[in-house]
Amino acid sequence: MTTSRDILAAMAEGRGPERALVTLGYSGWGAGQIETELKENAWLTADANEHILFDTPIEQRWDAAAALVGVTIANLTSYSGRA
Repeated sequence: MTTSRDILAAMAEGRGPERALVTLGYSGWGAGQIETELKENAWLTADANEHILFDTPIEQRWDAAAALVGVTIANLTSYSGRA
């Protein structure tokens, strides 16, 4: 992952990484917000997986990444609660 202009220029010249995904987006959090959300388990987190990023069709990536931590996305609800 990079935002380095040098890396992007190298990619444009054919000198960059052998495999790459170029994405654009924006996410904004307040100070400490992401840390709090991670502590509250509001996010599913998994180690990076090269096979999922580069070899898995995009429409299957979310399910494949969730499976790394034993989660089946179809079993999740759209609401939360406390047990």
